[in-house]
Amino acid sequence: MRKLIQTTMAAVMILAAQASAAYELIMVEQQGCHYCERWKEEIGPIYPKTDVGMFAPIRMVDITNVDSTPEIAAAVVFTPTFIITDGDREITRMEGYMSEDFFWGVLEMILERETEFKVTVR
Repeated sequence: MRKLIQTTMAAVMILAAQASAAYELIMVEQQGCHYCERWKEEIGPIYPKTDVGMFAPIRMVDITNVDSTPEIAAAVVFTPTFIITDGDREITRMEGYMSEDFFWGVLEMILERETEFKVTVR
């Protein structure tokens, strides 16, 4: 019985990891972007350690390479632009960076609305 429970728990953890690995947050940036640098200073170091960061790992893409990023469905005009993808398709995006509170609040709201992500603490 104990072995069955351990095997079941391991399978659940693997499936959960696979499900969350499908989502990604692409940050489109460009050289000289003050708001991109602010995001990197204020959010960058902690993002991968958060529930959101584990659910949707981040990938940085320079605006000059957007055309070679097939997940991005439309032109990117502003930086930073944060694009949530599910595998090979864009789900939604948010443009700009104002503050930590605004970023986390909007990103969590979008993820809850568009994916199976659930905020655990508010």
